[in-house]
Amino acid sequence: MQDHTKLMRRTLILISALGLLAGCKSTSSSVTYPLQDGEFIMAFGSCNKQDEENELWDDVLSIQPSIWVWGGDNIYADTNDKREKRRAYEEQRYQEGYRELKKRVHVTGTWDDHDYGLNDGGGDYAFKEDAQELFLDFMDVPRNHPRRAREGVYHVEEFFTPGGKVRLIMLDTRYFRSPLTKNFGAGDKKYLPNKTPGSTLLGEAQWKWLETQLRKSDADFNIVLSSIQVLSNKHGFETWGNFPLESEKLLNLIRDSKARGVIILSGDRHISEFSRLNLEGLSYPLVDFTSSGLTHTYENFKGEENPYRVGEVITRKSFGVLRLNFSEHTALMQIVGEGGEVLEELQQGY
Repeated sequence: MQDHTKLMRRTLILISALGLLAGCKSTSSSVTYPLQDGEFIMAFGSCNKQDEENELWDDVLSIQPSIWVWGGDNIYADTNDKREKRRAYEEQRYQEGYRELKKRVHVTGTWDDHDYGLNDGGGDYAFKEDAQELFLDFMDVPRNHPRRAREGVYHVEEFFTPGGKVRLIMLDTRYFRSPLTKNFGAGDKKYLPNKTPGSTLLGEAQWKWLETQLRKSDADFNIVLSSIQVLSNKHGFETWGNFPLESEKLLNLIRDSKARGVIILSGDRHISEFSRLNLEGLSYPLVDFTSSGLTHTYENFKGEENPYRVGEVITRKSFGVLRLNFSEHTALMQIVGEGGEVLEELQQGY
């Protein structure tokens, strides 16, 4: 009888352990998300100060998105103090509007420099391991999840719908990034292109991972999230254009991978805009949809060069909406402001 009791106890422990392991998987992998009028709806945004009121959460909820994607600068905590950074995350976590969002919508995303902990920070930031731990805590990643043992916050999630599948590939443009080249000469650009061989934005391990995610994807839409802009490369602030060899490598990979429906999402700039490139060898135009910011914007924006811009630059507080239609093979991209006002939109076929 005693042996039987021990066996039962061991069985229960094993079942519990298997349950924990199952819980470590992405919540999106076991869920079929409904379509609204044939559309899968994603919402995303960036540049969110936790100590300022975000007036857009109710507008996000009103469109009933299946997921919310943080695009970076999810809080502002430019500090090396782990306790201060945790306090900033907790302040954001318990804001009423955000708490309601988390109850009703799947939340995921990546980081940028101000939640990383250092303005324009890169791979040489000494406190990046602490920053990663706190970011994963904020994203409710279980303690025994494999992401806890990996350097960097890059990851992928897939979303299944009755019409097709979406793969969301979230990059980390901070943890491995080589130093930026500061401009100490003439002109108003903060940074200059770094063409040094071996300089990197993503690092070797993340590049290999990204190549696998794109080349082996069978998704109908492949959404690549980069906290910094990919196509707009003339403004002199942070952009993939500061590493032209890396930028070329990314565009070549997107083209050569044959992945379907690749769309880039970005943030960082405190402005929102669409950039579009007709890439030779790619059967559809590549769009970089920038959405920034949620609580504050570049109100004194006077203009800047962007050879790929489509439409107008939006300097009002806003978030991005992506409406993916599987039957029509289209994506409707919308910049949405307070009250649900559509400030700019772009429709693209795939």
